Amino acid sequence: MRDLGRKTIVALILLVLAGLALWLGDLAFWLLAVVAGVLMMGEWADLHQADRRQRRLAQFAVSVPLAILSPIAAGPDPLVLGLIAGAGFFIAATTRNSGLGWGAVYLGLPVFSLVLLRAQPNGILLTLWAMSLVWATDTGAYFSGRLIGGPKIAPSISPNKTWAGLIGGLVAATLLAFALHVWAGLPFRFVMITPLLSVLSQVGDFYESWLKRRAGVKDSSNLLPGHGGVLDRLDGVVPVAVVAALLIEVTAWVA
Repeated sequence: MRDLGRKTIVALILLVLAGLALWLGDLAFWLLAVVAGVLMMGEWADLHQADRRQRRLAQFAVSVPLAILSPIAAGPDPLVLGLIAGAGFFIAATTRNSGLGWGAVYLGLPVFSLVLLRAQPNGILLTLWAMSLVWATDTGAYFSGRLIGGPKIAPSISPNKTWAGLIGGLVAATLLAFALHVWAGLPFRFVMITPLLSVLSQVGDFYESWLKRRAGVKDSSNLLPGHGGVLDRLDGVVPVAVVAALLIEVTAWVA
């Protein structure tokens, strides 16, 4: 219970911070997303056995396209996607660590995607949906997994994840999306794809768990009490943001 209370307090602080940045506008939200991206890049480097010099180089390299992503610069322009890919190639070639280079792409794309979502005409709602469905998934999975238990999904990767938790997370995320549809006007087509994104969120969680198990660590860092690192907190947001932004761009193009 003490651990749950500490996790809850930190989670509430993070939610308030994210909500405030989202409400303040494109610039504030971009700044928060970039800070999170650079911190995650540092944690990613630690998970890939990079030394301090390589860690700093990776963070500096990925900060270049993320800086150009600013609303007062290029914004979420396709140019930034090329720069993110270039940063990944530069890191991999310079450090001779392909995993480190992949991290620039894997972590740079969701930052780009979140800024792109926020820049939409109904950006606050769309970004809130994409981020909150991940947190609803985590919460639903945590409590249903604890209360119901049952068979594990992949105990060799993440011993605490159960099928009951996966289903509970999916249900919680879908209910939240439906509430956003009823009370905030979220298009129903996004409610329909929420279960897919909820599962994808848990795939991102498993992927980071696999990276941590391979590195022999419990958390990506100890920056957030009760939660580990920024990457631990946002591992589900990483793939969901990218796919959500892609789906929104496709639906806008089709319409």
